[in-house]
Amino acid sequence: MSEIEAPITALLVRWRGGDQEALDSLTSLVYDNLRRIAARHLARERSGFTLCATEVVHEAYQRLAHADVSWQDRAHFLAVASRQMRQLLVDYARSKGRRKRGGDEWRRVTLAEVGEAGGAEPIDILMVEEVLERLAGFDRRKADIVDLMVFGGLTGKDIADVMSIPEHTVWREWRMARAWLHQELKSLTPPS
Repeated sequence: MSEIEAPITALLVRWRGGDQEALDSLTSLVYDNLRRIAARHLARERSGFTLCATEVVHEAYQRLAHADVSWQDRAHFLAVASRQMRQLLVDYARSKGRRKRGGDEWRRVTLAEVGEAGGAEPIDILMVEEVLERLAGFDRRKADIVDLMVFGGLTGKDIADVMSIPEHTVWREWRMARAWLHQELKSLTPPS
């Protein structure tokens, strides 16, 4: 466990035990990581998206503060936070009335774009959500790996720790999921 992971894990244990001061201390240690994850999520959104990273972090933080989760460690906390952020953006997109597969909003999406960090072209988060849900319908573990790696920015080692599987399994499952997702996203995009 690294120097930063030990205090975070200890604070998570204290918070799980009902210590609200631990939550405040935890916030100062993980805030930069949460902003990085939020920025990663937002980098994929279309221009004109009205939420900023700070708002996403604060809303996700509110959801996390009231979540009934048995926190394990830093990687687990960041994984859950990333999922909350993605769900928040999906909920936001739905509330704004985006069409499921939108008319003049269409553009070709590839998994290479989904898998890149900053600088990727914007994608339709509802389309990605739909495809990830289909994947989860028959292989939850692969969907979780994609979610944690692409949206959460977790490393293969972090994902292995969170999911209690060997790191080589993470990479094998990632390659298979990526190939499947590439085909699914390709089938959902209209011809140019």
